[in-house]
Amino acid sequence: MTNIIAHRGFSARYPENTAVAFEKAIELGVECIEFDVYLTRDGHLVVIHDATIDRTTDGTGRVDGLTLHEIRRLDAGSWFGPEFAEERILTLAETLQLIGDRAQKNVQLKADDNSRGELTRMAVNEIDRQDAIGHAYIASEQGTIELVKSIDPRVEICNLSVNPTSDYIARSAAIGCRILQPRHHQVDRAFVQDAQEQGMQVNPFFANDEPEMRRLISCGVDGILTDHPDLLMNVRSAG
Repeated sequence: MTNIIAHRGFSARYPENTAVAFEKAIELGVECIEFDVYLTRDGHLVVIHDATIDRTTDGTGRVDGLTLHEIRRLDAGSWFGPEFAEERILTLAETLQLIGDRAQKNVQLKADDNSRGELTRMAVNEIDRQDAIGHAYIASEQGTIELVKSIDPRVEICNLSVNPTSDYIARSAAIGCRILQPRHHQVDRAFVQDAQEQGMQVNPFFANDEPEMRRLISCGVDGILTDHPDLLMNVRSAG
């Protein structure tokens, strides 16, 4: 069965990376939820996709230029619809607690050269503190996930450094990666078979329409990231 990975939660119908988006994805019955993590100016981990708060809140500025207190005050839902005005940006700890063991967590670390060390160590420690190592994996570019493995080899990693594509599978296998997240257009049956023969899951990013969902399922992928987990669930059920 192809697992449904709700991209930033149920993001087609609810404001991405918020509690309501996560809860609605869980209510739908998805197997996994993907979300993004940045480091604030004062050293806290918050769940947001962009490097700035401009697109998904009523504020402006860079996440790494704001404190947690400043970020807590932002409205993270009204941009999507007035009925979501009470939604707030969550911390990583809150997100792990909210999802619990009701779904696997695809934790995407948004690191740069300045934040990589601190962000990665804090994320690994929080996953361990929340007893989520068996229910979560960290996705990021290759340098970051290599650092994850050096901090705690128990944490599963997903390699987002898909280029060069010619050795993506081999590079990922060499660093102990058991989960791949290729771009959907990279994926065909041969790609999936090669990865699976080396003990790796293939969870392409992404599919938001029925034809591409069906194509990826026919290739034998293990999971699919989507903004429309309801549609993917219907496609999967239809066989």
